[in-house]
Amino acid sequence: MMLKRSLLCVSLLLLFCSAKELPTIPGYNLNAPHKVLVLPDTLREVSGCAYLDSSTFACVQDENGIVFIYNVIRNKIESQHNFHLDGDYEGVTIAGNKMFILRSDGVLFEITNLKAQKPTVRSYATGIPATNNEGLCYDKDNNRLLIAAKGKIGKGKEYLDKRVIYSFDLGTYKLEPEPAFDFNLKTIKDFAVKQKLPLETRSKKNGAITEPVIKFNTSAICIHPITKHLYLLSASDHILFIFDMKGNLLNMSLLDPNVFNKAEGITFNEKGDMLITNEGQDKKPTALLFRYGS
Repeated sequence: MMLKRSLLCVSLLLLFCSAKELPTIPGYNLNAPHKVLVLPDTLREVSGCAYLDSSTFACVQDENGIVFIYNVIRNKIESQHNFHLDGDYEGVTIAGNKMFILRSDGVLFEITNLKAQKPTVRSYATGIPATNNEGLCYDKDNNRLLIAAKGKIGKGKEYLDKRVIYSFDLGTYKLEPEPAFDFNLKTIKDFAVKQKLPLETRSKKNGAITEPVIKFNTSAICIHPITKHLYLLSASDHILFIFDMKGNLLNMSLLDPNVFNKAEGITFNEKGDMLITNEGQDKKPTALLFRYGS
């Protein structure tokens, strides 16, 4: 089994070298990860992830109420902890000595004393208006959790190009009524055109205007510990977006779909090193590690 994983790791690294290099982002070479971890089939549908320390990260997968602690050095599951019934769990983040896990319907699970025989688990119905939520991260500077809706938050033309991220105040344990981030899809498409990104395009009904195809379906979010920028993954687009904390788009980078199979999780350690997890689908699930400044 270990030999097979090692061969697969080598194959993935060779793929990076042979594939056409895509635009990358400041501080990271997305075409050359420092390490590729092939995860076990138990984590085939790995979703959110969060660094615990330099050698371990926590992750969930969108079927079972289990949080997994994964050792990067040993490339194995170090421990696992049941926290709730089966469900669609999409995000995990660490806020101080607490762990929060997001279910897609917007319910948050707070876990304390994770290493105890019986960890303390509390749940909170946030009341978020979106029915499908996948992004979760801790915003330390504002003592809040950010929860990203995957797609549109309503029906009608007014919601067609609208994408949002809500905030959950950790002082009051209440969801703020207005979104913390309110993105306009048209603005994002205009940015892509100016950057001349090689995206698929489509024509509008009159045939006079073409625009890039971008769904902007958020699959994961995280705040960079050094730059304080918001990193956002859209797995369906194979794009990594970077925003400042005012919501201004700073950068977009296309991800090679042969390697970033389905990027569903992103996290940083305190040094700024980045880890992205990919669901397996018809391949093996992976965790890709990128050193900051590489």
